[in-house]
Amino acid sequence: MENDSAPGAAPDANVSAGPRRDRALWAIVAVIAALVIVALIVVLTRGAPALLDADTPEGVVQRYSAAVIAGDERGAVEYLSPDVADDCDTFDSESTDNVRVTLVSTTRRDDTADVRVSITTIYENGPFGIDEQEFQEDFDLAMIDGEWLIEGVPWPLDICRMLP
Repeated sequence: MENDSAPGAAPDANVSAGPRRDRALWAIVAVIAALVIVALIVVLTRGAPALLDADTPEGVVQRYSAAVIAGDERGAVEYLSPDVADDCDTFDSESTDNVRVTLVSTTRRDDTADVRVSITTIYENGPFGIDEQEFQEDFDLAMIDGEWLIEGVPWPLDICRMLP
């Protein structure tokens, strides 16, 4: 086989650049694939928000709200004061599939507290597409036997029909 290059001449640059270019391209593709996989893992494992301390008014409201949204009326009743729970006749409240509850503020006193939340309901079938309704309401809590319990619930999250 003959070599067309002159003796002592440098090898053709185009011949040796091909494999290096392919390796660089594969390295870029691998980095992009790794970034996509990491992004998917982050999005899919975000999970629920961190639970607040159950011994605080905010933690009690968070657990009650989560139980109502999950459709667990029995679990939600556990966070109600005995007076409210005894008079509570649970019923299927308005659908909570598209309800989001976020903490706004807490006013804490010696044995009572008010937890203000923002309640957002998303309606997907509005005449102009997706529509949202957002408002702020208060939960009323009392310290009973060393435990924060709910005495008043905002209507969208109320699961009790008061008995006469």
